[in-house]
Amino acid sequence: MAARSTRRRDGAGGASRRVTLDGLLATKEIVVACGPGGVGKTTTAAAAALMAAVRHGSKVLVLTVDPARRLADALGLDGIGNTEHRVPDEAFRVAGVKPRGQLWAAMLDTKESWDALIRRYAPDERTRDEILANPLYQNISGRFVQSHDYIAMERLHEIHSSSDYDLIVVDTPPTRNALDFLDAPERMADFFSSRLLRWLIVPYRSRLVNVATRPFYQVADRILGTEFLADVSEFFILFQSMYDGFVERSEAVSRLLSDRRTTFVVVSTLEAVPLREAEFFAEQLTARRLHLGAIVLNKVLPDYLSDPSGTVVAEALRDRADELAGALAPVLAGATPALGDPIQIGRVLAEVAESYLNFQVVAVREQEERASLAVVPDVLATVPFFETDIFDLTGLLRLGEQIWG
Repeated sequence: MAARSTRRRDGAGGASRRVTLDGLLATKEIVVACGPGGVGKTTTAAAAALMAAVRHGSKVLVLTVDPARRLADALGLDGIGNTEHRVPDEAFRVAGVKPRGQLWAAMLDTKESWDALIRRYAPDERTRDEILANPLYQNISGRFVQSHDYIAMERLHEIHSSSDYDLIVVDTPPTRNALDFLDAPERMADFFSSRLLRWLIVPYRSRLVNVATRPFYQVADRILGTEFLADVSEFFILFQSMYDGFVERSEAVSRLLSDRRTTFVVVSTLEAVPLREAEFFAEQLTARRLHLGAIVLNKVLPDYLSDPSGTVVAEALRDRADELAGALAPVLAGATPALGDPIQIGRVLAEVAESYLNFQVVAVREQEERASLAVVPDVLATVPFFETDIFDLTGLLRLGEQIWG
């Protein structure tokens, strides 16, 4: 485990207000990246983890819950799965950096994680084997009742409890599903104590079915089949033997998420729909008393577009396009005769100027939206448009430098 002394801590007076992601992550052990789909959340999470490994000297794990295969390629890995894999030194050498710490990556495998959970927490070997062999478990362990979200929280709790990493950065599913991610432990515990579940398993725990409930089972038998109901009942009877463990770990996960060592980073763009979703999630975090550490806004237009002097230049270029084209035509024709058409040059100049002014309108609107965010985090970071997609460690470092401060 990397030395904790390399990471800064808040003083006795409590957490001070931070102005950079660098300072925020230096004091945390879990960072949960959330946001709408398609806004660069996965790459932002990976970039933040990468910067912590390079700058803080920490042993960092990026855990993706929303499967993103391209993350493995960007990190220089052949593939990632449920088991953590270290990003090789060669990938860092190619990117031109020498990290002080280590970067590891894992991608949640729902079925494998559930199997491991059963083996670890079943009360005895017989119960363990019966659950793993149950046809219903085999068919739906990757899909039933918030399965993916719940096991993600279990996996996070398991990894954090191992104390193998200084920092864990979690990449969650898109925003609305991320709320399921947060609620999954409580919902799972509620399900195992629900009236529906009791109705399903009562006739298989006792042959006494009262007059009020008999019609339910008769209809269920006709629709689902007795054998299927038996499989369902056996499965949940076995699972209820682990109920106390589910509740205990659910409470532990809830404490972990609200702990001062955990923070949330909301990632979005300034487009209307993603921004509304991001604000919704930020408000939900605040309402749940979870720490909103940062908002990262991707694909933001550069500040120079809002410079008033740029407006003057663009307007002059547009209004005097024909005059400027006449002066420019002989110069271009001297190099390439086909480029010397003053009419075509004037059209291009006017179009370029108009395009600049249109971008300027959007840039000013983006600045206003940034200033009017409903929830103010500790850190507000912006990332400009990149000329190329991020597909390797070098690109992740470029992104990381932008958000690191």
